[in-house]
Amino acid sequence: MSTDLAKKKKGGGFLSRKTQPTKENCADIQPDDVLMFTAPTEDYLCDIDANIYGIEFVRFKLRDVEQEMTLFEVARPSDSSEVSAADEGDSNLNKGRFVRYQFTPDFLKLRTVGATVDFIVGDKEVKDFRMIERHYFQDKLLKSFDFHFGFVMPNSQNSVEQIYEFPALKSSEIKKMVAHPFETKSDSFYFVGNQLVMHNKAEYSYSG
Repeated sequence: MSTDLAKKKKGGGFLSRKTQPTKENCADIQPDDVLMFTAPTEDYLCDIDANIYGIEFVRFKLRDVEQEMTLFEVARPSDSSEVSAADEGDSNLNKGRFVRYQFTPDFLKLRTVGATVDFIVGDKEVKDFRMIERHYFQDKLLKSFDFHFGFVMPNSQNSVEQIYEFPALKSSEIKKMVAHPFETKSDSFYFVGNQLVMHNKAEYSYSG
C-alpha cells in the first residue's frame, strides 16, 4: 500500500537558552526535551534497535519549489557523490544514521525547498509518527522544524514531501557558512506516540 502526503513544516524561531538534557535512555526523551536543545547532541539519544517498527528510508529527493527544479535525488543503494554516508563509531551500530551533504553556496539563497522521502514500515502499525528536526551553525540554532506524519499502516510503502521554508540570510552569514564546511549540523528525532525511536544526524557543506 502506498500513501502520498504533502505537508508544510512550520519553522520555529530561536528558543530561549536552556541546558540540553543529557538523558541516555530513549524512553525518557520526550518531544519537549529536544525542542529545548540549543546545540547538536554529542551522541545519539537512542540505540538503533529502538526502531521496533522497521521504519526504513529508501529514497530522498530535494527540489527548488519556486523554480520547480530537482536539486538531487538519491535512492538506496547509491553511489552519488553528492550525499556521502559517514557513519560514526561502530558501522554496524550506526549505519545509515549519519550523512554529509555537499551543496553549492547558491543553496543558501533558496527560500522554499521540498524534501521528498520514501519510507517503508514493518509489521507494526505506527501511531502518531512525528519528526522534529533542528539545524545549527557553530552551535547556534538556525531553524527548528516539527512535522507530524500521523498514523502509518503496517507493511506499507509511503512517500512524504516536506516543504522547508528557510529564513533569508545576510550575505555575511552566507560567507561564514560557506567558509566553514560541515559546521552546519542537524539532528532529526523521530517519535512514535511520544517515544523516541530514531535519531539521525547530518552535516552540511556549502563550498561545493
